[in-house]
Amino acid sequence: MSMFTEAGSGKPVPFDLRGVVLAGYTGRDQESVKRHIEELAEHGVPGPERVPTFYSATPNMVVAADSIDVLGSESSGEAEFILFYADGQLYVGAGSDHTDRALERDSITHAKQLCPKVVSSEVWRYADVKPHWDQVTLRSFAGEERTLYQEGPAADMLDPEDILARVERRTGRGLDGVLVFSGTLPLAGELTYADRFEVELRDETNGESLSLHYRINVTEPLD
Repeated sequence: MSMFTEAGSGKPVPFDLRGVVLAGYTGRDQESVKRHIEELAEHGVPGPERVPTFYSATPNMVVAADSIDVLGSESSGEAEFILFYADGQLYVGAGSDHTDRALERDSITHAKQLCPKVVSSEVWRYADVKPHWDQVTLRSFAGEERTLYQEGPAADMLDPEDILARVERRTGRGLDGVLVFSGTLPLAGELTYADRFEVELRDETNGESLSLHYRINVTEPLD
């Protein structure tokens, strides 16, 4: 059973998830990318060896859920759009690359694997939004008070088809069954460890949106 349905129609989207790629530092504006790298460096996260960069995660980490469980209090979400092919069509949805920030200081690859990756259950056909992709906005909100955490045009990042082409070149494999996270936007303020996170992908031409929201349940380590 697929975890995705088409927005509006509710039609199930047949997608057999077999691989996950998390893109990073995919901003078109290199100054924006530099700011994001500097934001993470302030928290002890080392910069990438190349830009953009790509990480793997296992399929079982992807969930369409309203709550997740994490180990330790230093984790946070990242607003992203997700991409995948199904039945010859490219689909786009909303996602959050939730990441353990404490472990990220030592190993970004392992930090990416430690926390669930949350996705919207509803998706759009990319062909339907491609003509006005520059008018699609990506936002995130942190905490019960819904404090704006990130905001910007999805077009501030590399074009979806460009991201997928880079993933395919980097992995040397096809994209069948592969879910790709786009990379994220700079923060609107400070890095926040909130108990709730929300992502919205909004089409400003018609007001339609894809969204997800989830609570973060923290289990404290015993040592």
